[in-house]
Amino acid sequence: MPREITAFSNPLVKYARDLRDRRHRRAARQFLAEGLRILTEARDTGRLPATLFYAAASADHPLVHALSMDVEAAGGESIQTTPDILSKLSGKDNPQAVVGIFDEFERTLTDLDRTSAAIWLVAERLRDPGNLGTILRTADAVGSGGLILIGECVDAFSVEAVRASMGALFTIPVVRSVWPDFIEWLRAGPGQLVGLSLDTDTDYRAATYAAPTFLLTGNEAHGIPAGYAAACDLLVRIPMLGKADSLNAAVATAVMAYEVLSRTPRA
Repeated sequence: MPREITAFSNPLVKYARDLRDRRHRRAARQFLAEGLRILTEARDTGRLPATLFYAAASADHPLVHALSMDVEAAGGESIQTTPDILSKLSGKDNPQAVVGIFDEFERTLTDLDRTSAAIWLVAERLRDPGNLGTILRTADAVGSGGLILIGECVDAFSVEAVRASMGALFTIPVVRSVWPDFIEWLRAGPGQLVGLSLDTDTDYRAATYAAPTFLLTGNEAHGIPAGYAAACDLLVRIPMLGKADSLNAAVATAVMAYEVLSRTPRA
């Protein structure tokens, strides 16, 4: 049976709230996800929260009820709480009906099967959680094999990134790596590394792509470092016809991903 928590001082509420901080997430190896759609999609991939918080007013919603039952059947805990506490957990004035505490599930490069997809996304020193979440959504949309994060990228398990991913965090493998390890792994098998760059004359629509294509997007402010660009098999640019010199990182990744997808055979 779900238990009721209405006090902000409750230790479990404090613990869940602390998961909004990266240091606490890393120590606990857990993270927050919010929203009935996201949690339902997570369940459909076989992942249930260890703890589920939901508003009393949502208790009779069939999807909330089913989610609560599944969590308890799997050995987790369901907590009926107040909108104010849900707001505290989510950091939003208009909180979602449900918030879950999930165990982290990062993969490693050796977990990936590069032949399973025609396109893979790679992001280097990405700093904005909204961009990371949007890139995850793009990865899901184009059937990418996964997202590989290089260097000091924003945390994929932050509340903001999870929210922006709209559930794609649960469907797309995410791997964190450093550049030397990634290059060593990439060159140990098939794979074309394509970098998005302003320092090339090659139009992205004129290039030739070969599956599996690993599409590298650089830091929002600085792009791909020169050494990383030199290691790419191909550098391409998206032409800009206005005064801006480049697109937002997530938008550019989406444009490129669909171009690559349209011209590479399915793996």
